[in-house]
Amino acid sequence: MADDLKKGLEGVLVAESGLSSIDGDVGRLVYRGYTIEDLARGASYEEVAYLLWHGTLPDEEELAEFSDAMAAERDVDDAILETIRALVEADERPMAAMRTAVSMLSSSEPEPDADPADREASLRKGRRITAKIPTILAAFERYRQGEEPVDPDPSLGLAANFLYMMTGEEPDEVAAETFDQALILHADHGLNASTFTSMVIGSTMADIYSAVTGGIGALSGPLHGGANQDVMEVLIEIDESGLDPLEWVEQATEDGRRIPGFGHRVYSVKDPRAKILQERSRELAETGDSKWYDITTTIEDYLTDEKGLVEKGIAPNVDFYSGSVYYQLGIPIDMYTPIFAMSRSSGWIAHVLEYQEENRLIRPRARYTGPDERELAPLEER
Repeated sequence: MADDLKKGLEGVLVAESGLSSIDGDVGRLVYRGYTIEDLARGASYEEVAYLLWHGTLPDEEELAEFSDAMAAERDVDDAILETIRALVEADERPMAAMRTAVSMLSSSEPEPDADPADREASLRKGRRITAKIPTILAAFERYRQGEEPVDPDPSLGLAANFLYMMTGEEPDEVAAETFDQALILHADHGLNASTFTSMVIGSTMADIYSAVTGGIGALSGPLHGGANQDVMEVLIEIDESGLDPLEWVEQATEDGRRIPGFGHRVYSVKDPRAKILQERSRELAETGDSKWYDITTTIEDYLTDEKGLVEKGIAPNVDFYSGSVYYQLGIPIDMYTPIFAMSRSSGWIAHVLEYQEENRLIRPRARYTGPDERELAPLEER
């Protein structure tokens, strides 16, 4: 029956999960029972990773132990750094370089023979991956700038340490808190394409390195990751056009041009993550260049008020403000999607571990639409 076919698996329930809950009609996102607003404003990325992996927020002692363990795992082997350098010299894209380097991490895994069904061993491996990805990305950017990598600073949290390793300068409090919030906002979001990919790989009982590498590959596709890069490129185009932002967006919409950062497969109202990032963008604008915040708010006001997109279920998503926030933090545009992966690694790992608790190999079926059975003619008669 045609009704049985759900292309793209849209709306198909394939698992039960206690990790994140999304209500797209009211713009609500919850991790393990905590609203994204409360977590973004009252927790750190390390606390959120702990929450996703263990089911509860850590107390002070647990957080200190967890953070110390994460900080102790940040270094990567010289062989991986040399591979990253070679990829930079070959002009490889950062997302592809990240995928290669993360896959290589298994070569230095201290528990290579651990059973994938051993949750605690997989969790330790996942912790190492999440701790090392910022080092990988920062090293890539340093090599690209003709500089040597900066060693991790164990006194800094994951977010602040990444900015430090990328620039060589310790970030100020506003920058560190802003980036930490951005990582929290991207840590999990249900069974999106990359999370489902990781879960499918995990269902085969492959190791966690394979699952995370697969998630990175899925996220590299333009239909999943990269929208915030598109947003920032549009903002730069507006700035360089010399036109008033309102004039530019009016002309663009009249020409039928799609403005990135609007619309979501789940949300019919403004993405709650976009609201938080808009606040951070405004705060950054108050202490720096306000033009990026001004342009984004001009676009949002025009498309929502004048064009009535919200009434059509098309509202700003998380990418609409994250692009300009990252830009104000000095992060190169083509690093936005790798940073998405850096954040989402904790969610991928959590979903794999959760699914493996009652594992069943994910094996959907396809309806055959090819030709009927045919006779095989000898090669000389074809």
